[in-house]
Amino acid sequence: MSGRHKLAPALAALALTAAALAGCTATAPAAVQTSEASDPANDTESVTAATPTPQSTEPETCSGMSEVYGDGGGLYWERQGTLRDLGPREFAQGEVTVDADGTPLTYTVEPGDVEAVVAERLCAYPTLGSMNHRRDIHPGQVLWLTPDPDIPWVPYYSPWDAPAGFQQIPYQQAIESAGASVDAGDVEAVRAIWNNTLKSMFTNQETIAAVQKVVDSGDLDALRQLFS
Repeated sequence: MSGRHKLAPALAALALTAAALAGCTATAPAAVQTSEASDPANDTESVTAATPTPQSTEPETCSGMSEVYGDGGGLYWERQGTLRDLGPREFAQGEVTVDADGTPLTYTVEPGDVEAVVAERLCAYPTLGSMNHRRDIHPGQVLWLTPDPDIPWVPYYSPWDAPAGFQQIPYQQAIESAGASVDAGDVEAVRAIWNNTLKSMFTNQETIAAVQKVVDSGDLDALRQLFS
């Protein structure tokens, strides 16, 4: 066999080997690319969809209810915390008046309003009805949201020191009558209800003296806090 014929089989073998090596080289980058595509660290779009940025709800919620506390004797109350008007909503559609700083002062009850929802809207102490000397709220009622801590406040259901067996219904009826007289601006009627009915239902002399002072003054704003 000539030298040329001997060389041909060797060249064919080298060509096959080169083709095999080229095939291996071509598939390697594809394998690496597939691994990178499945790496969560590099998949920005997937991570963003799985962990969305939460939206702040702070403007729509209360940081805490603004509650009313007594001094321990039940005669002077004050509000602790900040009132906010979060806006009208179902079961709390009434009108709100505010002071120069935007703090709610009063709330006028609309038909269908629910006391607890009104309290949530205003970040207010939840028992607004009893704070305003009512068993429940009613349309047209003006709720006074913040008591003056320097003016007495008497409870709606019974005096703080009421004895066992105290007759609550006559007491509550007298409170409501006094409140209606205050709203009508009838100071003399308020004085008559206090002097002839309510006064004898209290036993604590400090309470009697403090309330009597306000009744004698005829100050409608102070009388409103007492009875309305």
